[in-house]
Amino acid sequence: MTRALVARDDFPILDREVYDGVRLVYLDSAATAQKPIQVIDAMREHALFHNGGVNRGSHILAGESTLAVEDARAAIAHFVGVKPDEISWTKNSTEALNALAYTFLNETYEHRQFGKDTIFALAPGDNIVVTRAEHHANLIPWQELAHRTGVELRWLDLDADGRIDLSTIDVIDDKTAVVAFGHVSNVTGAIAPVSELVACARGHNAFVVLDACQSVPHIPVNFKDLDVDFAVFSGHKMLGPTGIGVLYVKSEIGKVMPPFLTGGSMVEVVTMEKTTFAPPPARFEAGTQPVSQIVGLSRAVQYLTEIGMDNVADHETELTAYALSKIEDIPGIRILGPRQTEHRIGVIAFEVLGVHPHDVGQLLDSSGIAIRVGHHCAQPIHQHFGVSSSSRLSFGPYNTSADVDAFIDALARVRSYFGVEGEL
Repeated sequence: MTRALVARDDFPILDREVYDGVRLVYLDSAATAQKPIQVIDAMREHALFHNGGVNRGSHILAGESTLAVEDARAAIAHFVGVKPDEISWTKNSTEALNALAYTFLNETYEHRQFGKDTIFALAPGDNIVVTRAEHHANLIPWQELAHRTGVELRWLDLDADGRIDLSTIDVIDDKTAVVAFGHVSNVTGAIAPVSELVACARGHNAFVVLDACQSVPHIPVNFKDLDVDFAVFSGHKMLGPTGIGVLYVKSEIGKVMPPFLTGGSMVEVVTMEKTTFAPPPARFEAGTQPVSQIVGLSRAVQYLTEIGMDNVADHETELTAYALSKIEDIPGIRILGPRQTEHRIGVIAFEVLGVHPHDVGQLLDSSGIAIRVGHHCAQPIHQHFGVSSSSRLSFGPYNTSADVDAFIDALARVRSYFGVEGEL
């Protein structure tokens, strides 16, 4: 039996009983991971004893808060293999991706209206490339950018398992300005062929944007080794709090990249006529930052580092293999995505034939099993599989094979409960 990789006592919410004593089985970490008590305590301790304005005072509390934020920046940069000044805070990955898209939009306007010399301007005939597997947060901003600048939006398609089909990579060409893709699909769990996509983008002088929301919490990730220009991830998917995200901008790009948000703390000199901006990362951090959340994310990264990301990956792979084998033994269940554990993480979306995903989710919930249902903010990949929505389980380091067994026991009862057991 696969035990939890971490001390379950570190996660008080997992001790909760629901619906008259039913044990909670949490299998929805791809949506939001649970926080260990160490993260909760770190945020509480900061709020109780160290709360002050970051870079806004000479008193001890301001100094302690500033130090906490910069220590967190260094820790998180090290966690993903980059330099601290390449890491900027956002409220989530969606904001970070929109900030990038708006940077290209604003620079394109400046170039077209005033002849500004900038590497971020999109020219007529250019294109932006995404994939059919994208979360809406890494699709819609690029759709909007293409629409507002008049360039073409293209996409790599998917194979039968929902993996990126490299036979469609020729959509990337000499007119491609941006290639944006998810490191891991939040529907199929499939890991993207990063090296092939980056090499192709580099061959055509395109920027590379990586959505790492589903990879950084589950596998070792090094942005420098991956050679991407930009990357984003969110705290709440990696044992941290909501309200904090991370934007990585490669150093040489950050030096010439203008800010999207402007205001306090991101300036050098302000006069009534003009403003000069601070160097990165301050340039991309206008306004008051979410200090307690940054502290919480830093403690989550420390927690994951102590476990070891190789251990996290191995643990979740073992659980995934066990779950896939058990699901395939249940008649009337269709897995959306790869049925093997190679080049994938512990995210499994599935269709229960004849039963709506919301009904699946409610029945499992009555047994204490928490999963995700819906289109998971990824409608195009569902359309690829010929469905509008699905049910999804996903693992964290606190899950066990006993959790899988409880899930399988409940799932096996779904079709008979709804009277469609013999209809295949």
